[in-house]
Amino acid sequence: MAEPACRDLLSTAPIDIVGRLTEASNVTLLGRLEAPAGSDGQPEWCVYKPIRGERPLWDFPDGTLAGRERAAYLVSEAAGWHCVPPTLLRPGPLGDGMVQQWIGPPPELDVQDEDRIEDWDEDQAAEQEDFVDIFPAGAVPAGWLPVFGALDEAGDRLAVCHRDDPRLQTIALFDAVTNNADRKAPHLISAQDGSVLGVDHGLTFHVDDKLRTVLWGWAGQPLPPALRTGLSRLASWLGSGNDDHPLDELLTGSELRMLRRRVRRLQSMPVFPQPPEDRTPIPWPPL
Repeated sequence: MAEPACRDLLSTAPIDIVGRLTEASNVTLLGRLEAPAGSDGQPEWCVYKPIRGERPLWDFPDGTLAGRERAAYLVSEAAGWHCVPPTLLRPGPLGDGMVQQWIGPPPELDVQDEDRIEDWDEDQAAEQEDFVDIFPAGAVPAGWLPVFGALDEAGDRLAVCHRDDPRLQTIALFDAVTNNADRKAPHLISAQDGSVLGVDHGLTFHVDDKLRTVLWGWAGQPLPPALRTGLSRLASWLGSGNDDHPLDELLTGSELRMLRRRVRRLQSMPVFPQPPEDRTPIPWPPL
């Protein structure tokens, strides 16, 4: 479905909850959005995360994760990176929450009435790529970049790697900009149009350095020109902070100031950031 039509459904269609993603740490529901009667539109699937289902965290204020997901989408769009599915804040069956376009086939559902989703055409769903994989240390194939080492059950050394893919570079820079504390491998999804999208952006925009990711393979390398252009677009959109801004309702003043500061820092020193040495740079679990 084209993005404008998808956004219309996401913002206005009633959400029919058909299942719950039980592996998610917060209440995460799979919903079906019906096109208006008499239209030629097709149903759309969505992720619905009600604010009331957010698990309290020690380092993020309660009830703010949905707004951070919306802010992450707006940043991606403003930069022209388009690496986050359409994401809105709206009322739903369990109250206000984040609603995001579902990418790919629905997962195995924790529902009794399985025939409610029997019309899903899995042949039309995006086939998922492996963006992060594990190889024997010293035998990393071409096109892959090592991130960190590990040991298998026999004590043999392994290398956890990600693809050397410009689509992932976009997400790596997006994560640096948004200060993403939770870029795990399962949060990278291939779309039908060949793009790679990131999901689960509730742990973003903290005022302290929180970047944790499995995409460290380009650390210290120069940013490609296209990504630098995106930074310039984003800096223009963010402005100086003297005027009202769409992010004012989603982030605190301090968080927005730190976002602008991160963008300026990346513009002045346009390289992919290095992993920190004073804290863990990898989310858990990473895979």
